[in-house]
Amino acid sequence: MVTRFADRRDAGRRLAEALGFLKGRRDLLVLAVPRGGVVVGAEVARALHAPLDVFIARKIGAPGNPELAIGAVAPDGTTVLDEDLVARLGVPESYIRTATMREREEIDRRLRTYRGDRPPLQVEGKTVVLVDDGVATGATTLAAIRALRRQKPRELILAVPVGPPDTVAMLSREVDRAVVLSTPELFYAVGAFYDVFDQTTDQEVIALLREAAEWEQHPEAVS
Repeated sequence: MVTRFADRRDAGRRLAEALGFLKGRRDLLVLAVPRGGVVVGAEVARALHAPLDVFIARKIGAPGNPELAIGAVAPDGTTVLDEDLVARLGVPESYIRTATMREREEIDRRLRTYRGDRPPLQVEGKTVVLVDDGVATGATTLAAIRALRRQKPRELILAVPVGPPDTVAMLSREVDRAVVLSTPELFYAVGAFYDVFDQTTDQEVIALLREAAEWEQHPEAVS
């Protein structure tokens, strides 16, 4: 049976239920992938009484077709490439270098926008839950996972509402545990499994991160 979600908040609440085994863990950290993943991640962080931060990986688009991912890059420069596709399209190394640099600059810009002057939360030694609103090809998620591994978390858990079985299987091999609510065989796009899948704005992301920082300072206010 294919699971549908009313919206990202609904998906986040249902994902939080599936992650209930983590509640009470003192070393817990939720990292959400902007933009839409932050709406999901905020619900998870609130339910688990965990700190919330963002983690951004960016797709590297093909020449002349930016929507076609030939790879992805994470903030620390960790890059994942689809070598077969790169070879098939004849993508030159110079293009990959330039595109990677451009996407890293965009990651830096977004992190400054979202965090302001707040420092990133420390990952080393923590149980990290990486949350998004869904996965499709998994290229950007894989880059994020591998970059996070370099920061030496105690445990790395991928948590997403929906993703195709082959992508979920591939990503599951890269993490300590994967929690995925639905893995439909017929998969067209993440948004196809939501009744409402509108675009999340930068302002919404900033507001959710500010709210999460307030929860951390006043945990008694979190129900």
